[in-house]
Amino acid sequence: MLILASGSPRRRQLLAEAGLAFSVEVRPTDEAWPAHLPAIEVAPYLAAQKARAWQPAELADGRIVLTADTTVVLGGHILNKPADAAEAWAMLQALSGQTHQVVTGVALYHAAGLECWAEVAQVTFKPLSEAEIEAYIATGAPMDKAGAYGIQDGFGMRTVTRIEGDYYAIVGLPVASVCQRLAALGIRPM
Repeated sequence: MLILASGSPRRRQLLAEAGLAFSVEVRPTDEAWPAHLPAIEVAPYLAAQKARAWQPAELADGRIVLTADTTVVLGGHILNKPADAAEAWAMLQALSGQTHQVVTGVALYHAAGLECWAEVAQVTFKPLSEAEIEAYIATGAPMDKAGAYGIQDGFGMRTVTRIEGDYYAIVGLPVASVCQRLAALGIRPM
């Protein structure tokens, strides 16, 4: 039985569209990371931490826990979800005309152990005007997204000029690599 330990509606949608049967159970986790950890390693670290909220004994009945965390990294710094419109503005202005990394760390926790990996994609934005940034912030959409944008929404469609890597990792879950690893554990799409 596959358990998605994430409250992300995007991850739920991706797993469902991939044809996987799963339940959702989110557990509170400390989302702090060691200060010395390079920004590119934070997402897999947090995915592993979320998986460790489960006890090994809870996995004895064939349960597999899937966790993920996505970070946006620009110039070695993480751009989290913005706290307010001013922070969203600053993030989008910084991303304007630049290439950044989107890192999705994934963990599968099961009776045989913890598997953790990361998919890294390079994303390039076109230069943004003040009017484009203002209009997007006015929608409220940037407020629940790392880096203050969603690649899958209209703004992302109009703004991202180049992607190198897994598009679905940018959305929040590298579906192909997840399905491949789940198949090795006996879980296949319906």
